[in-house]
Amino acid sequence: MARSRPDLRSKTRSPIVWFGLAILIIVIDQVTKFSALELIRYGQRLPVISGWFDLTLVYNTGAAFSFLAKAGGWQRWFFIGIGLLASLFIIWMLVRHAAQTMFSLGLSLILGGALGNVIDRIVHGTAVDFLLVYRDPWYWPAFNVADSAITVGATLLILDEFRRVRRSR
Repeated sequence: MARSRPDLRSKTRSPIVWFGLAILIIVIDQVTKFSALELIRYGQRLPVISGWFDLTLVYNTGAAFSFLAKAGGWQRWFFIGIGLLASLFIIWMLVRHAAQTMFSLGLSLILGGALGNVIDRIVHGTAVDFLLVYRDPWYWPAFNVADSAITVGATLLILDEFRRVRRSR
């Protein structure tokens, strides 16, 4: 009896691969935040690429672009709850759609980023941001690895949807 070749793509059909990537994002995010907390004083700016990129330690009690940052404290638990609910939904989606590579890659990046920021809110009460991109007079709000993973993941989901729509025509 002839042996069939193993499907080399089968690894991407298991959600375990995507969960592993999310865990890797969480680890990288938390290690870089721990390093920033240990090496940079609050508000200090360390130039990396003069005129473009600095490391600076700031805290964000709000969400993207400091949304609800001045809400009085309740937003910490609100964002923890939203992050955990979104993570559960993403886990469910990854289990159901693990074979869809770009879609699952985007979801796993978002999952890792969301949980990285949830960990911050639980441990520190705020998100720890330390990456600052700018070109005077323009400044992008400081962000972190988790935020970057969420942004790249969302971009991949949008691109995946464009591809899906194009294929359906």
